[in-house]
Amino acid sequence: MKSQSGGNAVEPQWKGLYQAGGSAAFGMIAIMIVQILVFSIWPPPTTVEGFYDLFARNGFLGLLSMDLLYLVNNALLVPIYLALYAAMRRSAESAMLVGLVLGLVGIAAYFASNTCFEMWALSGQFAAAASEGEKIALLGAGQALLQIYRGTAFDSYYVLNAAALLIFAVIALRSLRFGKVTAYWGLAAGVLMLIPSTVGMVGLIFSLASLVPWAVFAVRIGLVMLRWGRSA
Repeated sequence: MKSQSGGNAVEPQWKGLYQAGGSAAFGMIAIMIVQILVFSIWPPPTTVEGFYDLFARNGFLGLLSMDLLYLVNNALLVPIYLALYAAMRRSAESAMLVGLVLGLVGIAAYFASNTCFEMWALSGQFAAAASEGEKIALLGAGQALLQIYRGTAFDSYYVLNAAALLIFAVIALRSLRFGKVTAYWGLAAGVLMLIPSTVGMVGLIFSLASLVPWAVFAVRIGLVMLRWGRSA
């Protein structure tokens, strides 16, 4: 079968991966919507004490406030990146391999940065602390976890995934496997993601602005991948 974006044959050995990648793309969109709703209705705390109190009242909401869903989101990125590599590797195999590795390393960095379960455990210890000294020590430990949560590993994840997305989008422009419009949406998202969300107000603005082009890019590649996966 010929793809409708670029005229390249769909290789049957990759059909299962395309189905997984397409499904994962729509899964990410659903999770993104849920995460936005959660943050809008229940804004996350800004202090260690606030997180400890939230975990004590509602452990699951505490996990959501520390980006539990982003752990799932990043796991879903794996089949998406693999499917993009399979689709466009013949257009620029070396560049696609670099993009794939950067993306996967970035995902691993995110898993290292997320400390939601550690914070949950510390909140239980804080609630059971018998002395003021114990509480002070646990507050210090919690502050260290918050620094890790938005520290080097998180920033590395952000920039590495932005670089991976830019590589994929540039190759998509050349290969036409997903169409030029889709590639331009990917480029827009990648540029906006170059500044991590931790970089003050500028980072927050860029982070929020990147959501729209990323969502459009994900939907468009997801539709194509699902079509390839169902092809005869």
